Amino acid sequence: QVQLVESGGGLVQAGDSLRLSCAASGRTFSRDTMGWFRQAPGKEREFVAVISWSGGTTYLADSVKGRFTISRDNTKNTMYLQMNSLKPEDTAVYYCARSKTWGWRANEYDYWGQGTQVTVSS
Repeated sequence: QVQLVESGGGLVQAGDSLRLSCAASGRTFSRDTMGWFRQAPGKEREFVAVISWSGGTTYLADSVKGRFTISRDNTKNTMYLQMNSLKPEDTAVYYCARSKTWGWRANEYDYWGQGTQVTVSS
């Protein structure tokens, strides 16, 4: 089994930055694809970003492209999401997850963290 723990969320103002971390433990594999998703109250979970096992390939949702950066450090079993120029519409619970495949659909991810709250005020 795999355990994922997110951290780094908080309350910030529009235009500020945050860096989220996702620490993995348990039965983890460096070849696994890792992704970030977010979910606002009353809305479905949406894709944010994904990164390949090596970290060499990334893909971000259009809504965050140019503002967010996804990265990972396999030596530390940690994935990051650098969020710049935050907007109120970025407010959500952010989840990290892992997949044995490559994709941007939540159903393709089998392990999830508990989430970390990001709130952006205007």
